[in-house]
Amino acid sequence: MFALFLGGLFLIACLYSSVGHAGASGYLAWMAILGFAPEEMRPTALVLNVFVATIATVRFSRVRPRWLFLLFLLAGSAPLAFIGGFVPVSRNVYRPLVAVVLFAAAVRMLVGKPSETGMTKPSPSPFVLFVTGAVLGLLAGLTGTGGGIFLTPVLILSQWMTAREAAAITAPFVLINSISGLLGVMAGLQSVPTHLLPAVGTVALGGFLGSTLGSTWFSDVWLRRALSVVLVIAALKLLFVP
Repeated sequence: MFALFLGGLFLIACLYSSVGHAGASGYLAWMAILGFAPEEMRPTALVLNVFVATIATVRFSRVRPRWLFLLFLLAGSAPLAFIGGFVPVSRNVYRPLVAVVLFAAAVRMLVGKPSETGMTKPSPSPFVLFVTGAVLGLLAGLTGTGGGIFLTPVLILSQWMTAREAAAITAPFVLINSISGLLGVMAGLQSVPTHLLPAVGTVALGGFLGSTLGSTWFSDVWLRRALSVVLVIAALKLLFVP
């Protein structure tokens, strides 16, 4: 059973990190399927998220992320992610709505074709980035994720970045949001889950492999396909996993 748990974590980390994500939605869904206690799931997922996002940030740094672009996004997302965790919104309303949005983005990723020339549109204004970050941060807070499942499709479908450039921005975006969420969770945590240490080692290996493939080997088309799978997993988690 434990080997199955670790094997699933490895595959999730490998898949998610290939597109600059850390895998929180995948870890939560996998632990729910295996019957983990709810009080163990969130801290475990956030710790794993931090490790994988850190590795992905380092591996994708060779793509030369647009740090100023990221800064404006985080300025809007960080406070709204905090607020989103406290907004009393019915789960029966927002979870199906967000799932539909993720499914639509996944389909758009599959049927849309990346620019043959690799050209993207000019970067939006700082104000647009701030507002975009605020909306994404609120969604991240409401769904208990690092926000990568929302940020990457926005960057790609708006043609602000290629899939690889978007992954390079998403990884540190997820890292910072995950650390923020983890600090809040750890403050009220009585004990550290016993399975955490081997799980960290497993996702670190998967995250290194996936982010290496994503940053150096996968084409833009393959990255879009991998992202589509990630978005579908996240949508299914919202619909069927408590």
